[in-house]
Amino acid sequence: MNSVKYETKVKQIGPLAQDFMDAGILVFFGMNAPEELTEFAILHEPITQLHQPVEAGDSLIVGDTSIQVLCVGEVANENLANLGHFVVKFNGFTEPEMPGDISVPLQDNLPNIEPGMVVKFIGGN
Repeated sequence: MNSVKYETKVKQIGPLAQDFMDAGILVFFGMNAPEELTEFAILHEPITQLHQPVEAGDSLIVGDTSIQVLCVGEVANENLANLGHFVVKFNGFTEPEMPGDISVPLQDNLPNIEPGMVVKFIGGN
């Protein structure tokens, strides 16, 4: 049985977030994000805290779409646990570009993200 490591609900989408999504980047912040960051962020409210670190081989579930995690930057789990902040890059990389990145396979059609949608990380084992 795969366990849910983290689960959150999308509350609001910043006016510039679509530009990042169009570039294959999802920037998530908790509801307490500084105002200058909310413009390009997907704001969310955790349903559960981070139970276990997110790692390569896990799945990112966005609504009904399951996406394999390829790699996780060294500070990504810390940012997620402490700030509700995580960056998902649809770049296909197996080594993180930035310390806070969570990389997933390249995709032509990113999942459509809307307020009320549930996003979660599920363990691969």
